[in-house]
Amino acid sequence: MEPVIVHPWNVQEEEALAMQHQLASQVIQTDQMDTVQMVAGVDVAYHPRLDKQFAAVVILDAESLDVVESVVAEDTASFPYIPGLFSFREIPPIIKAFKQLKTTPDLLVCDGQGMAHPRRFGLASHLGVLYDLPTIGCGKTRFIGDAKEPDDPRGAFTPLIDQGEVVGHVLRTQNHTKPVYVSIGHRISLFTACDWVLKLSPRYRLPETTRQADQRVRKALTASLQ
Repeated sequence: MEPVIVHPWNVQEEEALAMQHQLASQVIQTDQMDTVQMVAGVDVAYHPRLDKQFAAVVILDAESLDVVESVVAEDTASFPYIPGLFSFREIPPIIKAFKQLKTTPDLLVCDGQGMAHPRRFGLASHLGVLYDLPTIGCGKTRFIGDAKEPDDPRGAFTPLIDQGEVVGHVLRTQNHTKPVYVSIGHRISLFTACDWVLKLSPRYRLPETTRQADQRVRKALTASLQ
């Protein structure tokens, strides 16, 4: 798979900020996708001492949630650690992993933010726009905004609000567990995004897309430390 939009990654902070503002205008906040048969998850892990990064992309069958394909790519981190600009640090190895895929996903779920971002353009939105794929941001923690705690049952949610705008939902995926933070990435509505996160989380707090991708980058990272 190749991105439909290509831009430089070795840029200064000011250039990265300007790029986010420019590309954020291309985010589509409505459902624009065909039947979803294959769902992808991505994750990135860092070597604790070196500048190595490992990115995993896992493709799951949307109905059975069985793994159809998985790839891992290694890269060297070149962009500094700047909150709000993680996509410039993490997408380059993800692009390397996407190049190895034989299966094209119909939906992409990211362990990170989409529009729940100061410039409404987190990692999920950035990937979605680059590949023109329906994309969901599903973060473990809140990055911006305020929200009340959702009720306890699975499926309960509350709006995540930043500067008077609903930028996501705080969603309970399992009873008696911490919620996750769901936001639009690209070409999907917020309610459809939450429906998919619940469907992909039948037993655990995190979607299977995230869990499977995390397992593979951890395995690659462990191997590199031996």
